[in-house]
Amino acid sequence: MSTPMLEIKNLTKVYGKGKDAKTAVQDLSLTVKRGAFYGLLGPNGAGKSTVIHCITGIAQPTSGTITVDGIDVVKDYRQARTKVGLSPQEFNVDIFATPVQLMDYMGGYYKIPKATREERIEKLIERFDLQEHRDVKFQKLSGGLKRRAMLGRALIHTPDLLILDEPTAGVDVEQRKDLWAYLKEMNERGKTIILTSHYLEEIEYLCKEIAIINHGKIVAQGTKAEFMKGGKSVEEAYLEITRADNDQAAT
Repeated sequence: MSTPMLEIKNLTKVYGKGKDAKTAVQDLSLTVKRGAFYGLLGPNGAGKSTVIHCITGIAQPTSGTITVDGIDVVKDYRQARTKVGLSPQEFNVDIFATPVQLMDYMGGYYKIPKATREERIEKLIERFDLQEHRDVKFQKLSGGLKRRAMLGRALIHTPDLLILDEPTAGVDVEQRKDLWAYLKEMNERGKTIILTSHYLEEIEYLCKEIAIINHGKIVAQGTKAEFMKGGKSVEEAYLEITRADNDQAAT
């Protein structure tokens, strides 16, 4: 049996101390198989970003364990981080840098030799159709081109696991469909992808497995087919599950 690409066991994350303490994620367990296209759903504030931050080392788990390809993200942070590429929802980049510079800087961060870096950058520029925009400052790019540049930056070190947090937010319909095609192609080539999105049609189109987080816990998980049983759309199933969980929490 192969090692899961991502395994989260009993993850709890508490921010603050004493009376100001806030539990963002509580006793959450999740397994993502190698080669999966996994949808992570939940309302704003449900805990999705906290889970991503704990996987990528932005936040430290309060308790529980997370392994990426069998590597503990706390004990072996540096090695685990090389396995993960993150394209965050927020544009956390130098807005005066060009797509080439953004990828080059990230490649340098991962200590990729200059010649290898340049070769990979050229492939990513071509793959994401950024040739005409390679030397344009990030702030001048359209929403869709910014998202492509962010994807290129996330992929420069050839990670085994790609985490996409709202990758098509602010992108027009045509460019969104282009990005879907890129993501599907990457997954078909073997890349493990975790996707969070408020566009539930995006999840339905791309993902094979889905988990729903609400109030810091996983309230449902399974295959897309299981969520769509009885002719429901993913959106209908999602609303049904989250509303039922909210009603239960209220009582």
